[in-house]
Amino acid sequence: MRLLIVEDNAELSRLVAAGLAAAGYQSDIVGSAAEAREAVSSVSYAAMILDLGLPDGDGLSVLRELRLKMEPLPVLVLTARGGLQDRVSGLRSGADDYLAKPFAMEELVARLEAILRRPGQLLGRSLSLANLVYDTESRQIFVDDQPRIISARETSVLEILLRRQGRVVPKKNVEDHIFGLDGEVASNAVEVYVSRLRKQLAEHGAKVVIHTIRGVGYLMDVEK
Repeated sequence: MRLLIVEDNAELSRLVAAGLAAAGYQSDIVGSAAEAREAVSSVSYAAMILDLGLPDGDGLSVLRELRLKMEPLPVLVLTARGGLQDRVSGLRSGADDYLAKPFAMEELVARLEAILRRPGQLLGRSLSLANLVYDTESRQIFVDDQPRIISARETSVLEILLRRQGRVVPKKNVEDHIFGLDGEVASNAVEVYVSRLRKQLAEHGAKVVIHTIRGVGYLMDVEK
């Protein structure tokens, strides 16, 4: 699950990303409102952690633009503006939650997970299909209740397909989930990881199938 951190303090953003990584989340970091707009337009994120005091504008303007575009991306505001009116303004502008600095990393993770557990969002401790179970917190995979090992990138593909099992996941969403803003990605990278995942699942005896919907994406379902 990939998150976007919008924070101009490089040291703080690094610490937040490290704390989120320890909790099992991948993050991209940007330091300005312009970079945040570009990132959201090019990558499908599970949630955004947004600072308000950005060098090129107020983070609330980014938030309001998202909501005017009917963008449902969950947003947790993380800022030094902790006054009552600041919190009210942030929530009324479309924030899903508001956390003032200084903060405890445990609380940030807990609030983020509460947002992602809401109906229509992505978080769930255990994802299962047929005889396959994936624990999102430990990132462990079980087939017929036996632990199995699948490599890291293939596990990322498995997670997004399981979260949307029975539905087509666009190839771009799979690519974003794996790579985010990591730079140039080979045109066939997603196909390679999906192929490897299919092979590993078959070797482990998982009774699931990954369909390729040509020109669109991938769909995971129970093996018939």
